[in-house]
Amino acid sequence: MAWLLAGVDWGAISLRADCQWSPRGLASAALLWAWSGETSLKERFAQALAVVRSWHCKAPRDTSYQAFMKLLVRWTEPLQACLVAALRKRMLEQVACRALRIAGFLVIGGDGSKLGLCRTSSNEGRFSPTKARRKSKKRRGQKGRRRPKSRKARARRAQAKKADSPQMSLTVLLLLALGIPWDFRLGASDSSERGHLLQMVSGLPSDALVTADCGFVGYDFWAALLASGRHFVIRVGGNVRLLKKLGVARESEGIVYVWPNQAARRKQPPLMLRLVVLEGPRHPWYLVTSVLNPRRLSDRQVIQIYRQRWGIELFFRHFKQTYQRGKLRSHNAEHALCEAQWSLLGLWSMLLYAYHQRSQACPSVPRDSPPPSLARPRRAPPPVPRASVIRVLRAFRKAMHRYDSRPQRGDSLAAQLRTAVLDKNGRRDKRSRGHPRKKYEPPTKPPLILTATKPQRQLAQHISIQHQTLRLTA
Repeated sequence: MAWLLAGVDWGAISLRADCQWSPRGLASAALLWAWSGETSLKERFAQALAVVRSWHCKAPRDTSYQAFMKLLVRWTEPLQACLVAALRKRMLEQVACRALRIAGFLVIGGDGSKLGLCRTSSNEGRFSPTKARRKSKKRRGQKGRRRPKSRKARARRAQAKKADSPQMSLTVLLLLALGIPWDFRLGASDSSERGHLLQMVSGLPSDALVTADCGFVGYDFWAALLASGRHFVIRVGGNVRLLKKLGVARESEGIVYVWPNQAARRKQPPLMLRLVVLEGPRHPWYLVTSVLNPRRLSDRQVIQIYRQRWGIELFFRHFKQTYQRGKLRSHNAEHALCEAQWSLLGLWSMLLYAYHQRSQACPSVPRDSPPPSLARPRRAPPPVPRASVIRVLRAFRKAMHRYDSRPQRGDSLAAQLRTAVLDKNGRRDKRSRGHPRKKYEPPTKPPLILTATKPQRQLAQHISIQHQTLRLTA
C-alpha cells in the first residue's frame, strides 16, 4: 500500500475537521475493501477496517458500514482522480522501455461490457434502459396487470422483463503491453461505448494508438480521434461504407476514404485511411488504420496490434469471473457505483504491483546504461512473464488474512507475486466442446467498398481546397 500511494497528492481533498478518517486512510480502506474475498460487503469492510487500524492510520475505532459508504459516496470521485494519476505515473515508468511498444506507439485497447445488478428499485431507476425507466414512472399509480393466459404471451413478457433488468455499462481502456487498465467509464445499460471512449481520449498519452472492434466505427468518432492527435487500428465490417479513388491526395495501394453522405452535405472533408486485410481462420478480417505510411506502421504490425486486442477480452473475463464482479452485490445505486469503481481500482492496483514485483525478479539491462559495443553485442532482456490473476488475487487475500503475523521465509506478498505467473504448459484445444450457452454468431460481412463517382470527386476536391485555404489564412 505504501508503494501504491507513494507520491499521491491529497491536497485537493479536505475532509471535515471532526472527521475521524484521513484521505490516505479512507483510500487504503476502500482498496482493502475491494481486495477482500469475504462473502458479504459488510464482512469485507470489517476485514479492511481491521487491517487499516493495524497500520496506525487515522481511522475511527467505532464506525459502521453505512457510515463508511456514506463517506465513500461523497469522496470517491476526488479520491479516484488522485489515485489514478499516481497509478498512471507508475505505469509510464514501467513502459519507458521501447521493447513494450510497437513502431513507437503505446498500444491501448478499448471495449465495453455489462455488469449485473440486484433487481431493486434504486438500481432500476439509475441503470435500467431509458425506455424501461419511462415505463416504470407511468405505471407507478396503476394496478398490476393480469397474468397472460397463453404460453407465448408469458414468454414474451418474461423476455421483455429480462431485457429491462438493471445493468451497468463498463467501458475500459487497457494498456495491452502490461494487461493493466489505463482508464474506465461507468454508466447505465444503454450508455454509448463510443461516447465513453471519446471522454477518455484526452487522458491518453500523445503516442497512444487505440485498437478496437467493429462497434467503434463512424465518421464522427474517427474524426474526433484524429483531431485529438491519436491514431487507431479498428476492425470494420458490413456497417461501414468505404470509397476508393476519390482523388483528394496522392494515393497508394490500400488507401480508402470514409465520407458518408451526411458529412458530404455538411461540407466536411473525407477521412483518408489505410485498409489491411487479414486472412482469419474462418473468414478474412478487414482493418483500417489512420497511419497511412506503411514504413511508419507495416501491415504485419497492424495485424500484430489487432491480435493484441484480445487482451481486453481476457481482462473482462478475469474481472467478472476470477475476481467475481460479474454481478455486484449493492442494493443502492450509489453504493453499486462505488463498488464497481473501487473494484476496478483494486484490480488495477493489484496487477500493477504484481508486474512491478515480477519485473524486479527478471534480469534486465539498466535503462541508464551506455549502448553496448559493436564487438560484443548484449542480449535483449527476457520479457516479463504474464501474471496469473487468480494467483495474484490469492496472494493479496492471504496477506490480508495474516496481516497480524510475520510471514515465513518465501511466504511474503512480494515473494508470492514474483511466482504468480501463468503455467508454461500449453492448453489443449477446446473448440470441440459443445457448450450449451455458446454463441454461434454469423461471420461479419466485409465492408462495402465503392469507387467514387465524378460528382463525389469534384465535391471532395472543392472541400479540400477550401480547408487548405482556411489553414493558410489561420
